[in-house]
Amino acid sequence: MARAGLTAARGNRGERNDTMEAKDVADYLKQHPKFFEDYADVLAEIFVPHPHGGHAIPIAERQILTLRDRNAELDAKLRELIANGRANDTTGEKLHRSTLALFASPDLETTLAVLDHSLKEDFGVPEVASRLWGKVPEQSYLPQLAATSAEVRAWADAMAQPQCGGEAPFETREWFERGEALRSFAFMPLRTAQTFGVLALASEDPDRYRAGVGTVYLVRLAELASVATARYLPLG
Repeated sequence: MARAGLTAARGNRGERNDTMEAKDVADYLKQHPKFFEDYADVLAEIFVPHPHGGHAIPIAERQILTLRDRNAELDAKLRELIANGRANDTTGEKLHRSTLALFASPDLETTLAVLDHSLKEDFGVPEVASRLWGKVPEQSYLPQLAATSAEVRAWADAMAQPQCGGEAPFETREWFERGEALRSFAFMPLRTAQTFGVLALASEDPDRYRAGVGTVYLVRLAELASVATARYLPLG
């Protein structure tokens, strides 16, 4: 029955019988799924090239190999999702520990030291710097309270979200010990009711904080650092 249908389909094209294209065969088989059920012996007689080279193999075996390859791809994707989930859990746990340590800090100096240590030791950030402004103590010795230019303050105030890339605007490169060797930066505005500072991360790896990288955890980090430090910095 199915064989007759295929013959009829070819006969309708007259002189084009010998020029049937692969797509015609595929379309026919899609429209007549019972073909191989009615002619199982045909399926057993078809041999196709091995997908990885070498001798020809039965089409049924080729199907099994294809399914195995797809299963391997799905397994790899599942492993990747699990690994990403575990990495996110680890990052979340580190952020939680940092939160507890920051809010246990009794003063601004300790808070900034804890923030610096956590970023370097827990998150592997090579270079950390920050600048705060407001009603800073006149005799302050903390580098984080050093004077900043009006341009930096205006830039930070206009920053809607963390800014990543290979450029360090204005005098910000000078905030880092190895400023000239650094190739990627992440800048986060520190603000509560108003902007009062910038938290900056940097690396010699140009891809560490490349433009376009995800900033979800940077946003959370900026919010945490903002609330933790604002407690000890009356805003002017």
